[in-house]
Amino acid sequence: MKPFISRLLGVGSILLFIPLWELIVRVSGLPKFILPSPADVALRFVKALADGSLWIHTGQTLTEILLGLFFGASFATILGYFLAKSYLLESILAPYLVASQAIPIVAVAPLLALWLGPGSASKVLICSLIVFFPILVNTIVGVRAVPAALYDLLRALHATRWQILFKLEIPAALPVLLGGLRVGATLSVIGAIVGELVDAKQGLGFLLKLGDFQYDTSMVFVAVLMLAALALSLYGLVTLLEKKFLKWMK
Repeated sequence: MKPFISRLLGVGSILLFIPLWELIVRVSGLPKFILPSPADVALRFVKALADGSLWIHTGQTLTEILLGLFFGASFATILGYFLAKSYLLESILAPYLVASQAIPIVAVAPLLALWLGPGSASKVLICSLIVFFPILVNTIVGVRAVPAALYDLLRALHATRWQILFKLEIPAALPVLLGGLRVGATLSVIGAIVGELVDAKQGLGFLLKLGDFQYDTSMVFVAVLMLAALALSLYGLVTLLEKKFLKWMK
């Protein structure tokens, strides 16, 4: 399917969703504090933009997401490379890494908030933890998928270790690495919100709690839609990176 047609279908599905949402509101007859109409949400969105609160809280959450994604992806990529090159190291660390994924991040978040305080540090760490494992696994798979014959060829050409890394391993593993980054980019939004729902005075998670406490359901919808927009934007950014760096695959 051509990219233009794909985008057109995506926009069309959104446009169809709005009247369906309005129809559900009218047919159900539910009060606004339970299910606001699209118009109510739009008015609340404009109001939050006008008073500047939406910009402040979105900026706070976006900062936590980007920092968490950067640190989590960086550490996962570096560690994943060493694990891919050493089966012994993988055997030693694998039980701890897998066990860490068995613990729900929601259960750990209150502890991190208690240890690191109410600032952004706990949110960034939670975000890093939630994106770490999928990027780690993709890094290991990507590096180990490099054909052995290509290693032999570069060694025959007397390539240095750094030349092998930058001219073979990174380009060959990049499709899988970017696939992991796609997953990590969307999960990073969840990580930031989990941290903000536990303990925060700013951010979209704080707006979610505030809207719920005040029965301002329209504000809850606005915060949720902004989170979806952030996740889609990050996913789209990684897709653009794939198109830029993987032109040689076409």
